[in-house]
Amino acid sequence: MRRVALIGNYTPRKCGIATFTADIFGKLGEFHPEIAVDVYALDDPHQPMAYGGIAGTIVRNDPQSYAEVAQRINDSGVDAVWLQHEYGIFGGPDGEMVLDFVDRLAAPLILTPHTVLSEPSVRQRDILERLVARSSRIMVMSRHSRDLLVERYHAPPEILEVVPHGAPDRPFGRQDQFKAKLGLTGRTVLMTFGLLGPGKGLECVIEALPAIVSRHPEAVYRIVGATHPNLLAAEGEAYRERLAALADELGVADHVLWDNRFLETDELLDQLEACDIYITPYPNMQQSTSGTLSYAVSLGKAVVATPYLHARELLANGAGELVEPRSAKAIADAVNHLLEDPQRLLSLQRRAYARGRETIWPRFAAGAAALIEGAIVDPAAPAPVTRAPSLDAVLAMSDATGMLQHSIGIVPDRLHGYCLDDNVRALMLMNVAEGIEPRERQQWWQTYASFIQHAWNPEAKAFRNFMRFNRSWCEDVGSEDSNGRTLWALGQTVELAEDPSRAFWAGRWYDTALPHCTEFGSPRAIAFAMLGAAAMLRSTPGHGASRTFLGQGADFLHRLLDTSRRPDWAWFEAVLGYDNPRLSQALIEAGQVLGEARYTEAGLDSLAWIAGQQIAADGHFRPVGSETFGHRHANLPFDQQPLEAQAAIEAAAAAWRAGRDPKWQRHALAAWRWFFGANDRGVVLADLATGHCRDGINPRGVNENCGAESILAFQLSHYSLIGLLRGQQDDSSGERFVGDSQRIAEPAAHT
Repeated sequence: MRRVALIGNYTPRKCGIATFTADIFGKLGEFHPEIAVDVYALDDPHQPMAYGGIAGTIVRNDPQSYAEVAQRINDSGVDAVWLQHEYGIFGGPDGEMVLDFVDRLAAPLILTPHTVLSEPSVRQRDILERLVARSSRIMVMSRHSRDLLVERYHAPPEILEVVPHGAPDRPFGRQDQFKAKLGLTGRTVLMTFGLLGPGKGLECVIEALPAIVSRHPEAVYRIVGATHPNLLAAEGEAYRERLAALADELGVADHVLWDNRFLETDELLDQLEACDIYITPYPNMQQSTSGTLSYAVSLGKAVVATPYLHARELLANGAGELVEPRSAKAIADAVNHLLEDPQRLLSLQRRAYARGRETIWPRFAAGAAALIEGAIVDPAAPAPVTRAPSLDAVLAMSDATGMLQHSIGIVPDRLHGYCLDDNVRALMLMNVAEGIEPRERQQWWQTYASFIQHAWNPEAKAFRNFMRFNRSWCEDVGSEDSNGRTLWALGQTVELAEDPSRAFWAGRWYDTALPHCTEFGSPRAIAFAMLGAAAMLRSTPGHGASRTFLGQGADFLHRLLDTSRRPDWAWFEAVLGYDNPRLSQALIEAGQVLGEARYTEAGLDSLAWIAGQQIAADGHFRPVGSETFGHRHANLPFDQQPLEAQAAIEAAAAAWRAGRDPKWQRHALAAWRWFFGANDRGVVLADLATGHCRDGINPRGVNENCGAESILAFQLSHYSLIGLLRGQQDDSSGERFVGDSQRIAEPAAHT
């Protein structure tokens, strides 16, 4: 069973999109019951509707309502979200509130843009371009809209599907039967249906009537449909009254029949069956969809239409008559020629009926089902656990200076040079990596250590971070985060180094850098440095400066958590950033090293909260996306980055060691499987054979670049997970804990 959230106007609201959304719901239920549909209707607080049997409503001009419904959809675990888009149905200028809504959705997005403008305003273009960029599949109802989306809105052709507007499947040629029901026996019936407004061109048909009825006095023109609600609110029935006055002035008032109602589909079809010629005189040539045109063609009606986009495509190859826009004479000539040549009229009706067989509801439903299936993510294959990734990717990104930070695809990008952060992580990897020859390990360990050493600025008493490819520094002092992460790597090296000379080197630089870290204000920088202090104390319990720093950092984080916590937000800050679980991990490790249960408990509680934020309804890992940054009390799903999976695994390992709760093993495994396709887009990021890892997941799929941060996050995640699983297997062996990413010589655990 597939499950889709369907967003749009919905019946009983009287508009074309509401009818179309209801048609999707109804026809999928009728022809593809294996697809369950949850409808979320856009509701106008000024014109509220009583909806039945839907999943929820979105108050169209309330930002909080969009956020709440997006979260409800994410929590429901739907396989895809299908959005009907029209600029006027969403809140904000040009309906821009839709953007924050789609930014919050985790499931693949299917987009149906009902208006694709060839000459949009700047804001209209920006809105549709952003919707296109978020979409996994886009359904349009005309080839012109497809081409326009590719040429002007940067839509990839491969995600576009043309699915013509659906239409009913009824027998051909029953005009007389339905004329009798309406009291129109013996009359020639022309008809236009839809919400009335100046944009429909009805004036032209009324102006054409004198020329038509003078030759065919039995002809009547039926105008069926209520006045558009917005027009009704602005000026009442003034527009309809102007049309009636025009008919009276031209002497054809007796030939114009009004039905001032919005008809339900079955009654509309009955009335359409009673007509001989259906007229759509729209003056707007950019109209890409007309549901009533699709209905008329499917019922085998002769159609006279202006050459707007949908009419040009649907009536091609003789399925209808196209006439000059805004020309009463052209309409009169076309109608008279058809009425005066019954064989031609019948042939046109038969061609229309044949064309309509291509758009009947079973075909539309099949196209919709295929569209949904194409967007849905397939279940991930089992993720390998015990096999170590190759170091080839790490070494390919490294040279005699250090590890380059960015790549284009898998090729290092020298333009952006190096950074301390990545060389620190690379040093940490050299401390734990398995299957590497001692001489090669020493070579690369020294390369990364040398970069760190050279990054120290003795005048500023801090490390620099960014270096150009020509080995010149971009700054005098790096970020607090980069300095804190460096202290962490130095502490880890002291703890894990098998060679005393490496431990001596790391300890010296650790002692040199620690005073600078005591001045940090960034919670993450403090957490990184705390992890280094905890590592130092596990190997050197008498290191007083580390004990003092760790205690002060734990107090700071503990107070921060107490201050920022609220019932629905058990976190250190009002915003989520990157490497989020490190804050909890630092408290857990501080509590374990210092013997302070309150720190451990606070760390475990906050980690449980952030872990819950990063697990989808079906149990797969969903890291906090970088688009979340700067949004208070929010969690946006994209862009997802490997750094978050690594942090989740390593924090889970710390939590498991603190309490042996098996839920942390499960959480770490979920984060590991994220690398191998158990994610919101079913994409595989990591390659064990080469050791590469792609840079993340965006709404449309994978970021193909393989930068240093991503590669190292994948590599270090492996050793942390293996350490956790081996630690669980060997829990009774009395083995000493040696850090998040320790080297362990025992055979890999079976999972």
